Amino acid sequence: MEYIAVLDFGSQYSQLIARRIRECHVYSRILPYNTPVEKLREEMPLGIILSGGPSSVYSEKAPKCDPEIFHLGIPVLGICYGLQLMIHTLGGKVGRGAAREYGKAMLSIRETGGLFEGLPPEIQVWMSHGDKVESVPEGVEVLAESGNTEYCAVKFAGRPFYGIQFHPEVVHTPEGRTILGNFCRKICGASGSWNMRCFIDEATQAIRNTVGDKKVILGLSGGVDSSVAAALIHRAIGTQLTCIFVNNGLLRKNEAEKVQDLFGRNFKMNLVYIDATDRFLDKLANVSEPEKKRKIIGREFVEVFNDAARSIDGAVFLAQGTTYPDVIESVPIDGNPSAMIKSHHNVGGLPKEMKFLLLEPLSRLFKDEVREVGRQLGLPDDVVMRQPFPGPGLAVRHLGAVTRETLDILRNADQVVSEEIRKAGLYYKIWQAFAVFLPVRSVGVMGDERTYDYTIALRAVESSDGMTADWVELPYPVLGAISNRIINEVDGVNRVVYDITSKPPGTIEWE
Repeated sequence: MEYIAVLDFGSQYSQLIARRIRECHVYSRILPYNTPVEKLREEMPLGIILSGGPSSVYSEKAPKCDPEIFHLGIPVLGICYGLQLMIHTLGGKVGRGAAREYGKAMLSIRETGGLFEGLPPEIQVWMSHGDKVESVPEGVEVLAESGNTEYCAVKFAGRPFYGIQFHPEVVHTPEGRTILGNFCRKICGASGSWNMRCFIDEATQAIRNTVGDKKVILGLSGGVDSSVAAALIHRAIGTQLTCIFVNNGLLRKNEAEKVQDLFGRNFKMNLVYIDATDRFLDKLANVSEPEKKRKIIGREFVEVFNDAARSIDGAVFLAQGTTYPDVIESVPIDGNPSAMIKSHHNVGGLPKEMKFLLLEPLSRLFKDEVREVGRQLGLPDDVVMRQPFPGPGLAVRHLGAVTRETLDILRNADQVVSEEIRKAGLYYKIWQAFAVFLPVRSVGVMGDERTYDYTIALRAVESSDGMTADWVELPYPVLGAISNRIINEVDGVNRVVYDITSKPPGTIEWE
């Protein structure tokens, strides 16, 4: 299959590059920055993109690609660090800039063909760099510049090598998809025939080849990711799949009943229900640190599966709905030049002694791609368009140590948020809206009596893939209705606040 290789030098946006390429209907693969040239020569991708990264190319420990990739005859596009590495490797000079450049900038395009075909002479781009190209090798043409960066886009004359200092993959570069599309389709010659139907067919065959006649168990939460994973695997191997739904005590209101009804009775999948509320909450007692919570939940999750496997003869694989954002945010520092943001329950909390082989058919898809796969597999909109819910459940929306009492407060408050967002017709228009429990008490007055109760924070964000997000300007009447209902209907709460932090610098979830 034709594809574009993305060499990952540790940028938190490397996965977004792959995502934008796929929006051009071209398959992309993320490979380690030090992938041997022999592997690339054997697979012969149509093109190679060098990602951004946090290092300086002149640093002794800076990640470097195999320089032989520049002798494969394959088009190469360097982005930010990737541009600097290309220049540094091929004879130019990179140094510390007099002024760092972060945020929006205007790009003046000198050459409107090729990489910039179809674009106006000036466009907005997103910068994020402290180093800059100081000099270029002989024969390098300047295609565009910004107010702070002379070599903002370059091309090597006579060779299919391009470099850009800005980030075309983020939404803050509105024409970025066109730029990447020009590279993939016009410069690399990709046909643009890849889509989610191709993915489903390939993934189905890959699952069959991997599993053989063995059995698979899957942790079903009822969320988009695990539901689509279940449908995809069920399509591939049918009754070899058993879905195990674990009630960890951290679910939303009435969640257990809804999941059992949908998958057990409607979809006719093999479904085992385990109520492990006491087990999880006992382990989480007095635990406040977010990473410890996540790892405890991940460990208990797998141990519950180990227990359940005794009743499922031949269960060899543990399937999970792990997606791309889960993977990139859980990268261990020793295994990649990027810094870890947080461990994911599917990725960072698995015991080394785990008795199952992992099966993660969605681990290279973004959320909107997962939704499209779900649609094509026939899942209802109530499942496919459901807002994301974290695997660790309400534990990561509950700051501090969780208790049954405070979980009920959060659960009831979250139900109010969901009902009011749906009533306002906003549920399918925004990425996520939810309540967060803050272990902070403040003084209030209700019915002429003094109260000293907890605070609930509201969080609503817009996003396309979960990698970046902006807070939503919810209408005041909606905010007012949510606040009034929570304070009036949820015992133990006397104050509601609204979180207006974007990602970055914050994350979508609070923990």
